[in-house]
Amino acid sequence: MVEGPDGTWWLFATQRRVHDDGPGVRWVHGTDIAVATSTDGGLTWTHRGVVDGLDPGEGRNTLWAPEVVFAEGRFQMFVSYITGAPEQWAGHERHILHHVSDDLVTWEYRGVVPLGSDYVIDACVAPTETGYRMWFKDEAVGSTTWCADSDDLETWGPSRPVIEGRPHEGPNVFTLGGWHWMIVDEWRGQAVYRSDDLARWTPDGHVLVDPRGHHADVVTTDDEAWIFYFTHDVSPFGDTGAGEDPATRRAVVRVAVARVVDGHLVCDPDEPVQLDLRRATRTR
Repeated sequence: MVEGPDGTWWLFATQRRVHDDGPGVRWVHGTDIAVATSTDGGLTWTHRGVVDGLDPGEGRNTLWAPEVVFAEGRFQMFVSYITGAPEQWAGHERHILHHVSDDLVTWEYRGVVPLGSDYVIDACVAPTETGYRMWFKDEAVGSTTWCADSDDLETWGPSRPVIEGRPHEGPNVFTLGGWHWMIVDEWRGQAVYRSDDLARWTPDGHVLVDPRGHHADVVTTDDEAWIFYFTHDVSPFGDTGAGEDPATRRAVVRVAVARVVDGHLVCDPDEPVQLDLRRATRTR
């Protein structure tokens, strides 16, 4: 989720190939990045197709998990990339690619982000007091969250662990109610962590457990946040496994309100949402 130059809001997302009839999990690979826009604060959306110009390779490759921020005077996209459309989850190198744009339509490829592993996905980028920090999932070390710092989003320092322990993915960092927050997808809801310095993180429970909320993005206002996440109308976590039944492949994007109450992040997915992205905290 990112605000465009004219106040239009843009939603970038992984576009699953739900009708692919290939073997295994090929249907979640070979994916493009889809985009939709809203001019009324998020009440209605127009699907604009897929983003052109992101794939530096030839043939059908895999693009996942776009992170788009405005920084250094331009829009910056960090997107996960796998060569080809594999039929299985494991065993394939994955990297995070960097692109820049002035209008969110035309993108210039800047290269592979030099991180400490060849198995990284799910970038999240936020400013720090001295520059920028990227959090990401490193599948080479137990599918845990690591980070790296940059002064300019072009050169990066060494990677280091942030959240270890139980495997997870999709870290997202935001500031609300006087605290920094990180949510990560544990495939049983979003685990919540709290920090006062963006370095030391304390566990703070879970949100979006039912319905199970996956790989989220957060837009903040002065006093609350909107968590945009995907979930399934037909759960893939039952007897059918992960996508063998085509009905379980379809995902929907939902939004829920989050607040800080007594120093803890709370989020009720059943609470009515008064969505108006025009009230969002300005980033520029």
